[in-house]
Amino acid sequence: MTARVFIDGAAGTTGLEIRERLTGRTGIDLITIDDARRKDAAARAEALNDADFVILCLPDDAAREAVALIRNVRTRVIDASSAHRVADGWTYGFAELEPDGADRIAGAARVSNPGCYPTGFLALVRPLVRAGLLPADWPMTVNAVSGYSGGGKAMVTEYQAGGAPAFRAYALGLAHKHAPEMTAHAGLTHAPIFTPAVVDTYRGMVVEVPLHLHALPGAPTLAAVRDVLAAAYAGQPLVNVADDDAATIAMEEHAGTDAMTLRIHGNAATGQARLIATLDNLGKGAGGAAVQNLNLMAGLDPVAGLSL
Repeated sequence: MTARVFIDGAAGTTGLEIRERLTGRTGIDLITIDDARRKDAAARAEALNDADFVILCLPDDAAREAVALIRNVRTRVIDASSAHRVADGWTYGFAELEPDGADRIAGAARVSNPGCYPTGFLALVRPLVRAGLLPADWPMTVNAVSGYSGGGKAMVTEYQAGGAPAFRAYALGLAHKHAPEMTAHAGLTHAPIFTPAVVDTYRGMVVEVPLHLHALPGAPTLAAVRDVLAAAYAGQPLVNVADDDAATIAMEEHAGTDAMTLRIHGNAATGQARLIATLDNLGKGAGGAAVQNLNLMAGLDPVAGLSL
């Protein structure tokens, strides 16, 4: 069976990444619209309703409008925007996050792709909350740095033109749109303090969660934290829990791939830890995750078309 797929917003950064992973694949038939008609509502509505699967790579409001244009119960949707990440009726599209995550995605009609920053944060934190090592009301901090491609076409143009800052901290008012997503899907009572930044590198990402292990209930060790994460992702082809003693970690480690590595470093004597995730903001943080979700929903090999 061939799956007919329409990428609404295929000309954007994430859309191009997804199209690259799907082009030429057996069992996938891409529905396209001429460039001149990309913003024509009638043409988009026709494509949205002709498709078996729609992947939305649009701003939030446009994503909501696109869903409203679908007039049948057959077309299934993967939304790569942040419009539906905590919305009722939508399945969160992070297959590895919960034990039944892949099965839930496979049977869902509406799937919301995770954000790039939340992917790293949740991968590190959710298993610890579920296992009881981290209380749900624990005050959390997440520090993260991304390549500038995560900012979309305007930011890409700004950086590639030269003159943009090497390091740019933003969301200083602590009201980033990813915070509700992190809170809800980690199972937290309070939003984490989220401190994102963009650097002068096209793609790649480091997400870090510092923890005072000595202050947590039971004072878990670094080894205990690592064991929980290793058990949570055992056998997962895209998520690796490293057991190394790296002196440094590069944000470009997984640039150009769809993999993610989790690490637990720290000082056993002081009871302090640094939980660190590396991934590609355009891979496992965006396009790669959408393709993985499509594979699951279409009953295909979950890692088909992905780079490990």
